[in-house]
Amino acid sequence: MEFLDQLLKDFSALAWSFPFMILFIGGGLYLLIRSRFLPFRYLGHAVFVLRGKYDDPNDPGQISHFQALTTALSATVGMGNIAGVAVAISIGGPGAVFWMWISALIGMSTKFFTSTLAILYRGKDSVGNIQGGPMYFITEGLGKAWKPLAVFFSLCGLLGALPVFNVNQLTQALNDILLTPNGIEVSFTSNLYIGIVLVSITALVIIGGIKRIGNVASRLVPGMVVLYFILVTIILVAHSDVLMYYLKLIITDAFAGNYYPKNDTVFGGVLGALILHGVKRGAFSNEAGIGTAPMAHGAAKTDEPVREGLVAMLGPAIDTLIVCTLTALAILVTGVWETTSDNGVSLTASAFASVMPTYGKYALLICIAVFSMSSLFSYSYYGTKCMAFLFGADKKHYYNYFYILSILLGATTSLSMMINLIDGVFALMAIPTMMATILLAPKVITESKKYFAKLKSNTL
Repeated sequence: MEFLDQLLKDFSALAWSFPFMILFIGGGLYLLIRSRFLPFRYLGHAVFVLRGKYDDPNDPGQISHFQALTTALSATVGMGNIAGVAVAISIGGPGAVFWMWISALIGMSTKFFTSTLAILYRGKDSVGNIQGGPMYFITEGLGKAWKPLAVFFSLCGLLGALPVFNVNQLTQALNDILLTPNGIEVSFTSNLYIGIVLVSITALVIIGGIKRIGNVASRLVPGMVVLYFILVTIILVAHSDVLMYYLKLIITDAFAGNYYPKNDTVFGGVLGALILHGVKRGAFSNEAGIGTAPMAHGAAKTDEPVREGLVAMLGPAIDTLIVCTLTALAILVTGVWETTSDNGVSLTASAFASVMPTYGKYALLICIAVFSMSSLFSYSYYGTKCMAFLFGADKKHYYNYFYILSILLGATTSLSMMINLIDGVFALMAIPTMMATILLAPKVITESKKYFAKLKSNTL
């Protein structure tokens, strides 16, 4: 297991190398500048679209704009926001949060482009159903000669869609909050039982496909975000005297790297390692540029590609700029990041317990359970989409068996193994996604000009 742990760590480090960062972050900056900061200029219109003002049930697609966003958010507003932020701070200190913010701001532009392309170049699967996602906008937008790139994305997607990190952290949360305090011994067997329960619940939802996933996500995610916001607000009010200090520390430490291990340097120094660490956790949080969210947005009922791109760009703002920041501040103001050796979801739980010792951990557990379960539902959809592209739509259900087995794996293995596996595979998925998006960016710009001209003339 130690050998496998080190192997996955080396794999993640290799995948997140300097050339990849140029493509991932440099490509995102190129898209932001190329669009003349368009995502930020039409936030109000994006909200109107999200609220259903332009919904037409006769448009092609399977789910509404709101369901598409909540399906994508159910994958991203999950353990990446609760456990991922804790990992970012426990390893990199407060400064890592700033680079997560930068990742999100760039990611808003990236998501606008990738999700616009997901609608602009929708393809058909082997049974004739309309589908969207990187594999389809690669083949439909760039041509059949680029199919190997689409195949590479889909092969990586089969692994990237596995819910192992979410399951791992949900199991850890159940152990720390529910089992251990009540005198129940935590062991491989107890973790396996948790995995079996998660398998049963997940199977009931994912068998229904994207429509059932969209319905469940649209009901669960908004309520949990509100509950989580209320809980963190209680923590921040209790520690309001140090709130501004830690907000400043996030910014100053982003350029000082005082809390990052001095023996771990990247790009010539500690600051480079801190930036890389923050961007990794940001990418895990909002998945901008990875290619998963366009698969959900590609199923939206719309005939206006730009409209879905505008909805999609709200994702990084919600899950990283809002939810991740709430988690980070809760961990920082309570001081648990310096006073405990906890990592991942256990660190976040310690922050909640320090202010709300009676009910804090249990309220957090409810949020964690819902966030994690909704992520399980969405990721299964991404995996079956990749399976259908590679082997035909009639074979996609076989992925669910593989997916369910991975839930048991995630429940019984270590945090470091799971996070390094997903980090590495996400980087591989981002390579074809970003390459195709940069090449097709002029098409999105042209489509955007047409759309906003119609918006200004009130002909939409």
